Amino acid sequence: MKFDELKIGMSAETTKTITETDVVLFAGLSTDINPLHINEEYAKTTVFGSRIAHGILVSGLISATLANKLPGPGCIYLGQDLKFTAPVRINDTVTARVEITELREDKKIVTLSTTCTNQRGEVVIKGSAVLKHNV
Repeated sequence: MKFDELKIGMSAETTKTITETDVVLFAGLSTDINPLHINEEYAKTTVFGSRIAHGILVSGLISATLANKLPGPGCIYLGQDLKFTAPVRINDTVTARVEITELREDKKIVTLSTTCTNQRGEVVIKGSAVLKHNV
């Protein structure tokens, strides 16, 4: 989508179920092998009571929504603010939603609110993203 087609209030979503495979592959790729993510016996002893997905893995759904849908291909991340507000468990279905809150025409900068919610409607991540639009 071209910059001049963007409007404040436009939004897009991506939904994905976070699987065992996602968590294991992300642990290997990122080298984040915190036992909270990969060891059920350990995770049972924590405040969470069971394994949880990596927050950055889940926040990748925000990146996917920005890159694939809004503003779309060609955008470049300048910054992302994230607050992790609830755990995501294996087999939770997460919806990432982005909404344009500001457009800076002189530099083609797009600011968006970003939220991830689980299948129960609980917000698990909230924040904002700033992108440079290159199309």
